[in-house]
Amino acid sequence: MLMRMSTLFVRTLREDPADAEVPSHRLLVRAGYIRRAAPGIYSWLPLGLRVLRKIEGIIREEMDGIGAQEVSFPALLPKEPYDATGRWTEYGDGIFRLKDRKDGDYLLGPTHEEMFTLLVKDLYSSYKDLPLSLYQIQNKYRDEARPRAGLLRGREFIMKDSYSFDVTDAGLEESYQRHRDAYVRIFDRFGFDYVVVKATSGAMGGSASEEFLAKAEVGEDTYVRCTKCDYAANVEAVQVRPPAPQPYDDLPAAHAEQTPDTPTIESLVAHLNERFAREDRPWAAGDTLKNVLVVLKHPDGTREPLAIGLPGDREVDQKRLEGQLEPIEVEAMDEAELARHPALVKGYIGPGVLGEQGSSGIRYLVDPRVAQGTRWVTGADVQGQHVMDLVAGRDFTPDGTIEAADVRDGDHCPHCDEGVLESARGIEMGHVFQLGRKYADALGLQVLDENGKLVTVTMGSYGIGVSRAVAAIAEDTLDDIGLCWPRHVAPYDVHLVAAGKDEAVLAAADRLAHELADAGVDVLFDDRAKVSPGVKFKDAELIGVPTIVTVGRGLADGLIEVKDRRTGERRDVPAEQVRDHVTGLVRA
Repeated sequence: MLMRMSTLFVRTLREDPADAEVPSHRLLVRAGYIRRAAPGIYSWLPLGLRVLRKIEGIIREEMDGIGAQEVSFPALLPKEPYDATGRWTEYGDGIFRLKDRKDGDYLLGPTHEEMFTLLVKDLYSSYKDLPLSLYQIQNKYRDEARPRAGLLRGREFIMKDSYSFDVTDAGLEESYQRHRDAYVRIFDRFGFDYVVVKATSGAMGGSASEEFLAKAEVGEDTYVRCTKCDYAANVEAVQVRPPAPQPYDDLPAAHAEQTPDTPTIESLVAHLNERFAREDRPWAAGDTLKNVLVVLKHPDGTREPLAIGLPGDREVDQKRLEGQLEPIEVEAMDEAELARHPALVKGYIGPGVLGEQGSSGIRYLVDPRVAQGTRWVTGADVQGQHVMDLVAGRDFTPDGTIEAADVRDGDHCPHCDEGVLESARGIEMGHVFQLGRKYADALGLQVLDENGKLVTVTMGSYGIGVSRAVAAIAEDTLDDIGLCWPRHVAPYDVHLVAAGKDEAVLAAADRLAHELADAGVDVLFDDRAKVSPGVKFKDAELIGVPTIVTVGRGLADGLIEVKDRRTGERRDVPAEQVRDHVTGLVRA
């Protein structure tokens, strides 16, 4: 294929767009791949659409390769299936709802579990029809409160979602592994650095759950890896290894002490070291039990106070907490809410008024480190007083545990005894779940087994951010001067530049463009007559096609320059050999 820059629908920009926050967003707009239509909504221009279609092609090849079959659902969906699963309410403000002229309720599809489930229910009724895997590549819509980073967090995006249907749990595990293996091949072919980590299932439900994260400093996801073993997890999925229960028969009784003007952990620790100095070591923040008050906003609008107990040297990680409670949203308890609970003494809140037995009636969940037999200093629920030697399991019993404390570099690995955790940032590119029977139960998806008995089908769910992949690949491969695409997703194989106004140069470049196209090479030919070589070179570097061929002054000596956009390596190739040389690069 041959495309001329003189007719290509593109306008490159020298200045960054005002709303660009990350390099991929900045360069995709400047190079003419996408254009903003509204916050979090983008139009795809010819260059961007070619990259997108190549990414879709890779996905289709690998999905078809495991026997999955492609379908396509509408983006405009009825309310009823989502009502049946509870997600019409659970999504809260996160979806676009609308009514038709007959006052019927609809939504723009955020994801399609319900529709896949109902389609299989409609057409299949026997175990002989299963296992089955279906997928689609479809636009999705979510009403992001803060769309950002261009294609990385939008309100409209393109997603590949696939679903497996099996009769048995063992069948689901096999389907899950086939999809997981296909994902490894897909992401290997995308050409960016990625990691597979343990994840939470969140509102999707299910058991096994893993994320494929593109490694990137601009990523919104934080993951950790062990320095000794192969453990890797999104921080939301990290499970702290609790200390073993400790005997407490010989520990001193809990006792309240005067601790005036100590409403913060820092002031409390300073007071303890001054007034109650220890013989073995100084008091530290980790010796204290901090009780943090939040409000849970349920999808149906109800609000519930919650107290979280954690070591005083830790902070509540909002994203990690919401990951445990999704689809519930979490906000800090403000002064007005605090005033509704007179048993709570700000700065001196302790377990005594919390939990099922407490006078406040506020549910009390603690970090796993607050294990039976651990000893703490915490609030006495009296202004200016703290309780010392308060023992978990002896002096108070929480309502349960929750993984809400921040995860830090140097924390002990949950899976091995020697390693510690180190963190990095990533972009969520794929997520695989063993959904189980959540949606099949809600929507009545059953088949007759080999004994003629009705059984509920078990499902897996597997998603890839297709439009997000464009940004993730760009983010991983760009440099200081522009985009720098891997060959298998680049919009063209070769960017051919005619540098100069000499007729011989233009004629030679035109001949080469046709020769390469005839050889099956996709060529973007910069044939613009009134554009300087300098501008053409800048555009070529900005657009980021992997091979740049320049027909210019060297032609007088029978040479044409071939440049590798990724490495910057240049080579002068005899004009009569350049077609074969470039074709060889493209097909290597």
